[in-house]
Amino acid sequence: MAGALPADRALALEILTELRGPRVGVAFACGGLLALAGALMQTLFRNPLAEPYLLGVSGGAGLLALFGMAAGLAWPWIPVLALAGSLLALGLAAALGGRLLARDHTPLLLAGVMLAAGFGALIALVLAIAPAERLPGMLYFLMGDLAWSGNAALPLAALLVAVAAALAVARRLDVLQLSPLKAASLGVPVAPTRWMLFGLAGACTALVVAQAGSIGFVGLMVPHALRRLGFAGHRVLLPAAALAGGSLLVLADALARTVMAPRELPVGVLTALLGVPVMLWLLRRR
Repeated sequence: MAGALPADRALALEILTELRGPRVGVAFACGGLLALAGALMQTLFRNPLAEPYLLGVSGGAGLLALFGMAAGLAWPWIPVLALAGSLLALGLAAALGGRLLARDHTPLLLAGVMLAAGFGALIALVLAIAPAERLPGMLYFLMGDLAWSGNAALPLAALLVAVAAALAVARRLDVLQLSPLKAASLGVPVAPTRWMLFGLAGACTALVVAQAGSIGFVGLMVPHALRRLGFAGHRVLLPAAALAGGSLLVLADALARTVMAPRELPVGVLTALLGVPVMLWLLRRR
């Protein structure tokens, strides 16, 4: 038929549009959401080493997702369970440590650390009693895996909405980073702003964990490195973090697919291998 593509070109186009393209889109969105969440968490706790999983979100998501895998549920249910577990962890953190968020963020931080430890113990228990044939998939989820990436439209839309919501309060975040007392004296509503940071960073992290499991170091390394490079104002830092985080995860996913081809590594392993030396170098320079 005139105008029909050759078989090899048609196959290449199908691979690009149905496999590679959506996976790159999901990787970029997840990396951007993690880096944005990391920047917001570092502002919330006024600590450049804060990271998105500080509140136990990955532990709650991993626990319910592993329960579903151990029970033999089909894959479409796993992201739903992971999202529910993330929201459960956020709710518990808010209930346990959020009462004093208007005055001090320390109780929220301690609640997150305790929840992460508790979820970690329960995850170890589930792995110990799970059927042996299901352990590889469970471990890949815990280490972060983009192999099950689907439509990229929802993650990319979530990234755009999250960046827009964060930029809407960028001026508040600049003042809040100085000190809560100074921010209050300048008219910044400290408690509502902190709750907004908590909710937005938690929602970004929950979406990523539900989509791709726990991918470490992106949310810690990218905003910290950008601050070290001079990106201080949040109107520049937040979109830069989203772009850099997305690009980093796309690169890590490409390496995960090719470095040991035809085998595929969990993308969380690559981000850790890239992140650890970079963070050590940044800390040494500091």
